[in-house]
Amino acid sequence: MRKVVYLLAVLVLTSMFVLVGCGEGDESGASDGNGDSDSDGEKHKIGILAPEVTHGWVAAVAYHAEQRAEELSDQVEYQIQTSSDAGEMTSQLDDLMTWGAEAIVAFPQWEGMEVPIQNALDEGVEIVNFDIVIDADGVYRVAGDNKDMGVQGAHYIVDKIGDNGHVVALEVPSAGSVSELRMEGFEETIAEIAPDMEISTYASEFTREAGLQDFQDILTSNSHIDAVYSLDDETSVGVIQAIQESGRDDIQVVTGGGGMQEYFEMMPDYDELWVQSALYSPAMVQDAVDMAVDILNGEDVVEDKIIPTTIVDRENYEEFLDEDSPY
Repeated sequence: MRKVVYLLAVLVLTSMFVLVGCGEGDESGASDGNGDSDSDGEKHKIGILAPEVTHGWVAAVAYHAEQRAEELSDQVEYQIQTSSDAGEMTSQLDDLMTWGAEAIVAFPQWEGMEVPIQNALDEGVEIVNFDIVIDADGVYRVAGDNKDMGVQGAHYIVDKIGDNGHVVALEVPSAGSVSELRMEGFEETIAEIAPDMEISTYASEFTREAGLQDFQDILTSNSHIDAVYSLDDETSVGVIQAIQESGRDDIQVVTGGGGMQEYFEMMPDYDELWVQSALYSPAMVQDAVDMAVDILNGEDVVEDKIIPTTIVDRENYEEFLDEDSPY
């Protein structure tokens, strides 16, 4: 009798593990939630297309998208695919359509996706685009507000140093419209609220290595700097390292952008330096997954959802810590 009870318990536990495992990713970067799909097809099929990891923020987008899909596993089956270019993403888009995806959350980072996405739309697949604008008729979109990040950065710096000082702005030309919009918001706002502010603009990249190397040179050529307007958290990590290694104590503010956990944890370490991030959280992709579900459920949704900027610094950083986030 004890053996029978034991066997029954093992069977129950095995069933539970099968259910819990439904939707988890495999080592190839693709995962699906059809291990326990309802035989009557009540669950919606949602595909997620993301680029391969080129930046910690990109990795976190895929993480948050999959996390949200798993949380909605009672409503959806999903597959997530990652790609290195438009051609590979197009192939994966076709695969998701063959699988039967009713909606696809897409995060393309390259040109060349307009035609395949339009073809998917024409076939009746709902497309929710995350972040980048795709020129296709019928695409829904979820994104942060890049220009407002610049607006908020300008207000933050003026609040901390006043309306007169020297600010170094680190633009990132390779980031295209992202850099252009963040710089535009910053420059327009500074011109309005602090017209006497001195602004020196230098080019950098969205990496800590570039932030370190570029700002070492900037420190050498500028004897006094009051604040640094940086567009990205990873760049800012390098900037702060350069400041610390130089022994300079004139800089009062370093801004950032994104939502990097390591950067958040640095914020309380500096009493004389305000370390700030304009949150462009990768977790926003969860809103895109939610939007796809709402569309398939027949609910009314806005076509273009722009999420307002949130400022994070040492006074509120603890609210945004996530020990499981890859970024």
